[in-house]
Amino acid sequence: MSKFPKGWYIIYTRVNQEKKLAAQLNERNIDCYLPTIKVLSQWRDRKKLMEKPLFPSYIFVYLQDIRSYYSGLELDSALYYLRSGKEVTQVSEEIVRNIRLSVESGNELEVLSGHFKRGETICVCEGPLAGISGEIVQYHGRDNIIIRVNLLNRNLLVTVTSGSAILKSSQSVQG
Repeated sequence: MSKFPKGWYIIYTRVNQEKKLAAQLNERNIDCYLPTIKVLSQWRDRKKLMEKPLFPSYIFVYLQDIRSYYSGLELDSALYYLRSGKEVTQVSEEIVRNIRLSVESGNELEVLSGHFKRGETICVCEGPLAGISGEIVQYHGRDNIIIRVNLLNRNLLVTVTSGSAILKSSQSVQG
């Protein structure tokens, strides 16, 4: 029997069950990460700042062994682990760390499901996101850095000042 590769994986949850699943995983001593952002929700009579998942219906889990793999699936809020073909997709520590840095930086974040095909690659050279590379994109009249999280088929949009980034390559990225 082959050894289970411990590391970060992604569970797809039932709709609006991310926080419930995170609490249940913590009760079972399974390390998990649910990146959230604050979003201003507006009703007719009021506005409220709400915390919502950055990636709706996805939660990152750090699995130590096959037992924790099945323990996570036993929960009602969990539907399945994200797969690539027949293999369960493992997420690199670097991707989880970059998402944490982006969320904790306090920068404005927005997740887009579209794919960007053109733009120059830049590297953030200062601040809490130092070392992260991204693609320059024009969005609502502002320059933003796109950090690709392609295993989720999503792109993370992070706002940084132009003074905190340097051009990494003068070639355009063709997608």
